Amino acid sequence: MSYIVADKVAKEFGNGDGKVTAVRSIDLSIEQGEFISIMGESGAGKSTLLSMLGGLLSPTRGHINIGGIDIYSLKRDKLADFRREFMGFIFQSFQLVPYLNVLENVQLPLAVTHHSEAAKKSLALSALERVGLKDKAHRLPNQISGGEQERVAIARAVVNEPPILFADEPTGNLDSRNSAEVMNLLKKLNSEGQTIVMVTHSRLNAEYADRIVEVADGGIKDMPVMRAMC
Repeated sequence: MSYIVADKVAKEFGNGDGKVTAVRSIDLSIEQGEFISIMGESGAGKSTLLSMLGGLLSPTRGHINIGGIDIYSLKRDKLADFRREFMGFIFQSFQLVPYLNVLENVQLPLAVTHHSEAAKKSLALSALERVGLKDKAHRLPNQISGGEQERVAIARAVVNEPPILFADEPTGNLDSRNSAEVMNLLKKLNSEGQTIVMVTHSRLNAEYADRIVEVADGGIKDMPVMRAMC
C-alpha cells in the first residue's frame, strides 16, 4: 500500500439548494519520499483536498489512510496527536507570531513535547541551520525579509522532523527570486527523504515536484509523471 492513500474522498459544504461540492470522489496515492504538486485554478478544490490529506478537514465521504491508519477514524485528540507527530504545515501567510523572535517561533511545535528547554532550543537551532537562518535566530519577524519569513515557517514545520510536509501556496506572497529560493529549499528537503505534498497555481513551482496532480472542478484532471528538476 502507498504511504498516503485517498480513497473516493469527497467534500461538500452546506446542504439543500445551498450545497456546494468542493471535492468529488478523488482517488490519490502518494509514495513515501515523493514530492507531488497539486495544481489547479482558484476554486478547483486543491486546498480543500490538501486540508483533508493533512487531517485538518474531515471528508464528507471516503477515507484517507496514512501509514495504514484511517486518520479520520481516530478520535479528535488522537488525530491532533497524529498531526503533531507525522505532519508539518507551511502556509502562504507564514503565520509567524510577531512578538516572538525567530527561534521562539520555530520552537512553538515543541511546546507540548517532553523535551527539556535546552533540547527544544537545540532542535530549533538545528532546523534554522537547515534553512540557512541560524544567524537570525534572535530577530523578530518584521526584522527579516518575506523570503526569510517563509524559510522560518519551513523550519517551524520540520522542527519535529515529521515524515510528511504539507505546503499550501508556500511562495504565494514572494517575488520570483525568493520563490526560487524557497522551492530549492523544499527540493533539498525532499532529497533528504521528506515526503512533500504542495498546492500551487504556479506551473514553474509545480515542476520542482516528482509528479503533478491536476485538479479541476473538484476532481483530478490528469496525473502526468514528470522528471524532477535539478
